[in-house]
Amino acid sequence: MYEGFPWRVSLAEIAALAGVRRPVPTNWARRHGDFPEPVAHEGGRPFFDGRKVVAWLLDTGRGNAEPRTLRAELALHTLTGWRDRLPAHVLVGALTALICLRRQQDAPLSGSGWDAVLKQAARLDSEDLFLLAELHAVPMTEGVGTALAELADELVEAAYTPAEAFDWVLDARRRLGSHELVADEPAPVLAGALARLCGIGELEDGGTVATPYARSGDLPAALHAQAASDAGHTYLAADPDPAFARLVRRRMLVRGVYEFQLDVAEGTELPLDDWGDPDIVLCALPYEPAEQREASAALERVQALTDLLGAGRTAVVLGPADALVHPLPAQGDADRLRRSFLTGGLLKAAIGLPDGAFPYRPGHRTAVWVLSRTPEAEQRGLVLLTDLSARPLDGRTLDALVEDVQIFRAAGWRADVRHAPRHGVVLPAKVLDDRPGAAFTPQHRPHESRYTRAVVERPVRISQLEIHLGELVERARVALDGRAELRTHAALRPEDRSVRRTTVGRMLQERRLRRLPGHRIAPEHLGSDGDYTVLTTAEVVGAEPAGRHRIDRLVFIAEYEHAGFTRPGDVVVTTSPEFGAYVDEEGLRVVAYPARVLRVRPDAERPVRPRVLAALLRAAAAEHRRVSGAVRASRRLEDLSIPDLAPEEAERYDTLLAEIDRRSALLRAQTAALDDLARLTAAGLTDGTLTLLPAPTAT
Repeated sequence: MYEGFPWRVSLAEIAALAGVRRPVPTNWARRHGDFPEPVAHEGGRPFFDGRKVVAWLLDTGRGNAEPRTLRAELALHTLTGWRDRLPAHVLVGALTALICLRRQQDAPLSGSGWDAVLKQAARLDSEDLFLLAELHAVPMTEGVGTALAELADELVEAAYTPAEAFDWVLDARRRLGSHELVADEPAPVLAGALARLCGIGELEDGGTVATPYARSGDLPAALHAQAASDAGHTYLAADPDPAFARLVRRRMLVRGVYEFQLDVAEGTELPLDDWGDPDIVLCALPYEPAEQREASAALERVQALTDLLGAGRTAVVLGPADALVHPLPAQGDADRLRRSFLTGGLLKAAIGLPDGAFPYRPGHRTAVWVLSRTPEAEQRGLVLLTDLSARPLDGRTLDALVEDVQIFRAAGWRADVRHAPRHGVVLPAKVLDDRPGAAFTPQHRPHESRYTRAVVERPVRISQLEIHLGELVERARVALDGRAELRTHAALRPEDRSVRRTTVGRMLQERRLRRLPGHRIAPEHLGSDGDYTVLTTAEVVGAEPAGRHRIDRLVFIAEYEHAGFTRPGDVVVTTSPEFGAYVDEEGLRVVAYPARVLRVRPDAERPVRPRVLAALLRAAAAEHRRVSGAVRASRRLEDLSIPDLAPEEAERYDTLLAEIDRRSALLRAQTAALDDLARLTAAGLTDGTLTLLPAPTAT
């Protein structure tokens, strides 16, 4: 190993390596004598030998990462140490070239020397089409190339295949600072969905697949991943940047695509002369800033792609939404060109996407077109319009979209009465063609949606809410027993009866209170279902109702063996992000850090009443709240000064607070029922499935 490039990691990197939260490695280092000692300190931060840390994690079984993942992540974390020594494009280019070289010769690279590696590369890539230049770009400083070769071997050994190791390096391009490799690539979940929209899984063996503007190769790789392993497809690609074209060649070669099945051109034109028209075209149009973007130019690029489509061939295009689906000036050049895809029967589906399709372009609104050339006799004149702009860009949403398009395609581009699209509507293309400039988005919910269970049951749910609201009003009347007035009997305190004052710190010293810490609960262990309620800071400050967060019993027992539960009457407090105090009336709940528990000692000489304590602490904290720009409040919780009420006065105040809480609960229940009633009625009127009848007249 070259000494200038140690395999060292920080505590934060160890946490990411082991799949644990940031404070956990610090606790390991403090509590376990066999934890590796730091090998260096920089800026007050300790650094550890990554190999020894991984060995310790494997020996002890600590952490949440699998052994294979640990070895791979160690190699990837090591890459960050190279950022200050090699430019990002040189580092990524050299590593991907070395992994590709190892895949081609099927033998380790380290051990034979850097000169031998260069000779092997020269024999394999004699015309310097995909990896030789990247290896010659590595500085000839002693040991640098050898260290990179060893790192490439580490990655391949940790992965199942060289292709997986290659993708690990590309997945790390963001942390390496190689932003040009990801700036114009769609989100990984979207890239996979686009490949499935093409229908490559159903393409006959030996087909031809084309990807213009391939960039760093995410889309060609996604197509290969969705194709059958023995399909034997030919992959064509093009990109104006020679470095990207070389990267795409390496990326496909390492996946086992032979040279006679791969042709990547440097430029904007696909290499079609020797291959003929492709069966599938998948393209993400190049990004252009909004102030320079012209809808007609984007549509002309799409038109050029459709010229490559023969009968029954498919193209999927990801492009700017303002050209593909947003409204256009009526009868303008762009509008006429866009509607020509309808009249020619080419456009089969138009899908508006939410923000985030390009992670590096968060404000860039995009859309997808699915195009297919069908003979005139088989054209159905229908188009599927889908608007996902208000839905999350996740696997569940995209799976439903892909299924909708696949069913539409399998039905011969007809509407299948047995399947209504989940997020769109199928309508005649003539409807859009007759409305110049109209948006290519659904303007109403499909007719079938009125027969869904949620819609059909809406009137029943509204009636149930009306009955429930009446019951709540009656319950409030009975509970109040005609006593609508609430009297506090408040009056000015006489000057000769001054009140004693105390603090939480003093009550802790006097053993009137006991302080218990909250527990660090991993976010992935919290959900809406579970056996135990978890009180987070959101519940303590009143931002969310108690019961929103829960944890499963088995997870709690297995992962938090030292955690305890609250008891009835515990006061849960927090000072971050703001002060909050919550009285737990039920108990058997889990308190999540940074919230903590103040437990009343009933055997104290002057017991504290939980409601009174919580109310007084809230009032005291309001006078010493954190000001704008401050890190913390002006006083600690232990230093807040509150009245130490006499027992009889505390009893009267506790009775008043109990009555206020009772009335507040009744009002909250009525407010929640009224909110549900308003929401359901508005939803039905908005989607046109409900109407309001005149009130019946008395007879």
